[in-house]
Amino acid sequence: MKPLFRRAFFAAALVAGQAAAQPAAVVEGVQMPAWVERAGRSSPVAPGMALQAGDQVKTGAGSRLLVKLSEGSLVKLGENGRLVISEVAPSPDLFKAALRVFEGAFRFTTDLAARQRRRDVSITVATVTAGIRGTDLWGRSRDQREIVCLIEGKIEVGAEGETPVTMDQSRQFYVRDKGKTQPVGLVEPQQLNEWAKETEIERGKGAARLGGKWSVTLATAGNQRDALMVYDEVRKAGYPAEIRPSKDGDKRTYLVRIRNLPSKAEAAALADSLRGKHGAQNPAVSG
Repeated sequence: MKPLFRRAFFAAALVAGQAAAQPAAVVEGVQMPAWVERAGRSSPVAPGMALQAGDQVKTGAGSRLLVKLSEGSLVKLGENGRLVISEVAPSPDLFKAALRVFEGAFRFTTDLAARQRRRDVSITVATVTAGIRGTDLWGRSRDQREIVCLIEGKIEVGAEGETPVTMDQSRQFYVRDKGKTQPVGLVEPQQLNEWAKETEIERGKGAARLGGKWSVTLATAGNQRDALMVYDEVRKAGYPAEIRPSKDGDKRTYLVRIRNLPSKAEAAALADSLRGKHGAQNPAVSG
């Protein structure tokens, strides 16, 4: 298999997921850079990518990630985060999932339709596990300090060897600092708003979204070798570049591009952020 087609095959396999069945989790949006590690192989995260049990997702500085589970819940991951999907098993009767957040901030939100479905979901934040009965919660693991905050609903949270604490009031939060659990407190709305910003995709930062129609061409090369040099460097940096062959008369060229930008403004922001980096000397925006 030629280098261009071999790289394209592995990238397409990660994005396509399972054709025969609905994926258990799909990437809805990504504020790059971000990567997914599967079976020892690392690839940049792209909108539409199907995630599965065993996947490890990482976000870089300034990055955000939005994943939709098949039962309708949303999982958000902030910058410099590391999330492992330990288990994800959709079924008509019971949706089961186990997520482990080793680093960074996360948020788990369930929409109105999904609240009626039976589910067994747990999220472990470093050493603290939350059994999801609630519909909206936020958490973070950083510098041996774990926080879990209930926004809506009800959860049971606790570290291994502890008796779990039930939280059923909005804005209640649990803290474990350097292995010591603190009494449950009540966070002020302003602080909760600041925490929530850590997991939200920011406007004007060049984030890609599922179904986005705009793209950024990073390089145009006259041969596969030059195109692959840029392609490999950009993808290693956590950006889901692809190669699109093009032909003008007898001349064949190769475009290295990133798709799925939702607007011209977002595409321009991404182009500006990558200009002069990773072999992208003069990125161009197209819709």
